[in-house]
Amino acid sequence: MKKLLFTAAVWMLAMTVHGQFVYDYLNAANKYFEKGDYYSAAQYYEKYFNTGKTGGRQEFSPYTPQTVSAKTTARPTNQEVGIWRIAESYRMLNYPAKAEPYYRQALEIGADKFPQAAYYLGTMLRALERYEEAEATFKNFISSYTNEDAYRKEAQREIVNLQFIQAQLKKKDIKYYTLTKAPADLNTLGGSYAPVWVNNSSLYFTSTRPADSSEKKKDYTNKIYEAAFTETGITGVTKVNINQPRDIEQGVTAATPDGQTLFITRWTGTGAKKQAAIYSSVKNANGWSEPQKLDASVNEAGSSSQEPFVTADGKYLFFSSNRAGGKGGFDIWYAELDATGKPGVPVNAGDQVNTSYDDQAPYYHEPSQALVFSSKGRVGMGGFDFFQSKGAIGQFQEAQNLGYPVNSVKDDIYLVSKGGPKNMLEKILLSSDRDAACCLELFYLQKIRPLRQISGKVVSCDGSKQLPGATLAVIDTVSNTTVYNATIGADGTYHFTLEDYQPLKVEASAPGFLTNSIRMQVPADIEEEGITNPVLCLLPEPPKVNESFIVRNVYYEYDKSEVKPESYPALDELVRMMETYPELEIEISAHTDSKGTDKYNQKLSEARARSVVAYLVAKGVAESRLKSKGYGEAQPIAPNTNPDGTDNPDGREQNRRTEFKVLKN
Repeated sequence: MKKLLFTAAVWMLAMTVHGQFVYDYLNAANKYFEKGDYYSAAQYYEKYFNTGKTGGRQEFSPYTPQTVSAKTTARPTNQEVGIWRIAESYRMLNYPAKAEPYYRQALEIGADKFPQAAYYLGTMLRALERYEEAEATFKNFISSYTNEDAYRKEAQREIVNLQFIQAQLKKKDIKYYTLTKAPADLNTLGGSYAPVWVNNSSLYFTSTRPADSSEKKKDYTNKIYEAAFTETGITGVTKVNINQPRDIEQGVTAATPDGQTLFITRWTGTGAKKQAAIYSSVKNANGWSEPQKLDASVNEAGSSSQEPFVTADGKYLFFSSNRAGGKGGFDIWYAELDATGKPGVPVNAGDQVNTSYDDQAPYYHEPSQALVFSSKGRVGMGGFDFFQSKGAIGQFQEAQNLGYPVNSVKDDIYLVSKGGPKNMLEKILLSSDRDAACCLELFYLQKIRPLRQISGKVVSCDGSKQLPGATLAVIDTVSNTTVYNATIGADGTYHFTLEDYQPLKVEASAPGFLTNSIRMQVPADIEEEGITNPVLCLLPEPPKVNESFIVRNVYYEYDKSEVKPESYPALDELVRMMETYPELEIEISAHTDSKGTDKYNQKLSEARARSVVAYLVAKGVAESRLKSKGYGEAQPIAPNTNPDGTDNPDGREQNRRTEFKVLKN
């Protein structure tokens, strides 16, 4: 009996200790969550739910999205709160694969306790590329969520984004992009992001990589690193020699064109408690001087300023800030730098760039005059997307999404380009978490810009004549120089290529035809792979003055002047000729054979000529351009009789004819 009581007591003590451990896990997790340490919170929530059984360590993002706390209408239990908070923790760590099942559990607990669970579940499904399921989840959320607030508005925008994503994945020009992850020297443990070319052979970037990967307790602080490049690739990665206090995170940098001044983002805290400011440091013999915080013109009290960028001419400092006077969230701002490098009064980049959401990571590509930045506030693929706003500084045009595969369904933020004025995407380095469970990594991206394919066809205007020996000349209408010559194929088609669409004149000519041309218009989408010009038709050269031509297939009623209906097609061709050459004036003449008296034949031919003129006038030809004349039997073109005096029917048929003669052309 004593043994039994002892065993029961030991069991009860073990259960009490176990329960205390479980409670301690939950208590620790809640404390870490409330401090914004989402990585530690997630680990302890895992211990709480799995009674100490945890997986391997997962790296966290080097930046943290803004925390959005869920407003509940029913009081959840401690365990239910834990489910919501572990889902939120993984979302803050940009780890959708881990967050998705916990949001699903929160949704099963009930929308009365976690009203936004379906919304966040939809965002995780989108990040996991489960687009149809994500769209259905957002629609379900909208149907059940009655509050007219930011969540409902965002869910509606997410549905539009999902439609945009699926259209982007079907783009015709995807084959011209090449995306590769940067090598392991740049991408190692922790995040790597915000690349900045200090010169052609030196790249600065920010990374949370631990200094010693073998240590059990790794330090994942954001620090600045330098990668040295040669023609053969990376020759080494080292930490930049710049002082960094223990409690300070050091991130996005920007170097002046001479490489002597470095602007640096520094911050303390995480999540909603993060406070960032921009500092400057001067190059010295040992590396960089102690960073000095810029004054209140940039670092306004009570706000965060971060992500500096200096233009290629050294005249402007761009940065992002949630300072007063913006559109909402973080906005893109710029300030003119004086001769000493001191920034002036910041200017908001305007509505063409900024939204009421976060617009960050400015980069101005001087060759193409394009401001590139990342935004959450426009139609995109999800998370941060890259956008570009063309125009000189202060004259920015409406921002355009750079599309897939520059963008992904995850976060795409921070970009530098070595591309030229016609193709910024020719050679870029960007950071994205598209290929990681949680963290930003560096990627190379290259887009080949194919030659523009131009095609068209040259034909005879009446469609019945061939154009042997036809040639084509393509003329630059600005410089009036010929950029392309060719002989047109037998089928009348032509093809040529251009590096870029430009205003051109396409001119065609052929022996016996009038030269004609069309203006080639630049398409609305300048990235269109090819265009087909309208058909270009050539008119035959007008007949010469005093030239006479027989009008074939013109018939009259027997012994009368009325034109038979069978004659109309031939006479209609004559109408088209008169329309084609509006200056042309002609004489219509009728001829008879030798049967009948001269007086009768003369009268009949005059009547028939007038009958043809009347038909032409009825078809719209001005009477002033027409003259009728009858010649009777006076101008035969074949013998009416044979040499032996017998009748010659073929000769008489040839003599019974209608002609036109050119009086003026």
